[in-house]
Amino acid sequence: MKGRLYGVGVGPGDPELLTLKALRIIKSVAVIAYPAPEEGASFARAIVARWLSANEREVALLFPMRPGPASDAVYERAADALAAELDRGLDVACLCEGDPLFYGTFGRLLPRLATRYEIEIVPGVSSLGAASAAAALPLVQGEETLLVIPATLGEKALSARLAAADAALIMKLGRHLEKVRRVLSSLSLLERAIYIERASLEEGRVLPFSAVDFGDAPYFSMALIASREHH
Repeated sequence: MKGRLYGVGVGPGDPELLTLKALRIIKSVAVIAYPAPEEGASFARAIVARWLSANEREVALLFPMRPGPASDAVYERAADALAAELDRGLDVACLCEGDPLFYGTFGRLLPRLATRYEIEIVPGVSSLGAASAAAALPLVQGEETLLVIPATLGEKALSARLAAADAALIMKLGRHLEKVRRVLSSLSLLERAIYIERASLEEGRVLPFSAVDFGDAPYFSMALIASREHH
């Protein structure tokens, strides 16, 4: 009999934002899997570290931490590693930062495994909610619409999409910070934009984007452009 795979959202970083369901599953499965850099510690594992036990087998799914999406081969290796545990009849919790299906690695693993195994998704607190809470600003209200957009897009694409948005959240600033600054400035959005770094963590920062005086940002940073009504 094959094991069951759980895609478990562990939230944006604060361990207290882990859901009760996620914690129950983490404590019940035989195997804990998580994305990890080729060198260094796994952020997803660190969020739940206090609840892990020596009785659980751990499987690190290695992803290169370099610009651009990981290759198909990387996801195939990760899927194969999960399949090996499931084929042994072991239930596996695959930890996912934030929510499993919101810009998460699990979204790329799911189609590689869904036809062969029973899979349950456990949603987690996403970076959207964490960013809004950190800035103490509503994302949208009433009939407003929200644009969620990766900073990795080209300058023209960013500008075109932001120009039509009521409110927006720009993800994955990183080395694209200066490009985003140029776009916001050209659209007269700079004064409405809030820079949010490592939302929900003690070392997190929230400041006006216009006050950002550095050239690159951490991967876990974003820009929130509030609607005019809430700015």
